[in-house]
Amino acid sequence: MKKINISILFANILTGLAFLAHTIGGDIEINSIQPAININNWAEKQQIWTMARCGWHWISFDLLFASIALALVNFTNFFDNKKTILQLLLCYFFGYAIVWLLLILISNSFPDNFLKLGQWMLLLTISGLIYYGTKKQNA
Repeated sequence: MKKINISILFANILTGLAFLAHTIGGDIEINSIQPAININNWAEKQQIWTMARCGWHWISFDLLFASIALALVNFTNFFDNKKTILQLLLCYFFGYAIVWLLLILISNSFPDNFLKLGQWMLLLTISGLIYYGTKKQNA
């Protein structure tokens, strides 16, 4: 029986939950800011909102495929070099965390902005779990 890498399993669970929250809850949230049809420059604002929604679900797609990749690493022999895949995912999630932190830093501040926009903590946690799991990975 294949030995499960617990760190990768937890990273996989967090990534899968993030995908569900981002896809379902996030779409509800982004729909709440859709411009009303009776406002000035509706078409321009609708275009910007649609672009934001597409970008939002681009991240949903990223989370889905990262979750699938983590599951394939942990539960199958699909990849010849699992360690390389894990290192790429580690860089991927760590990079996202850095982007979040930088954008919070350069944006207008508001109370508890680093806590209210705490996705960076989730991204760092996932990258940390993958880092730890990569050290345990044999392949």
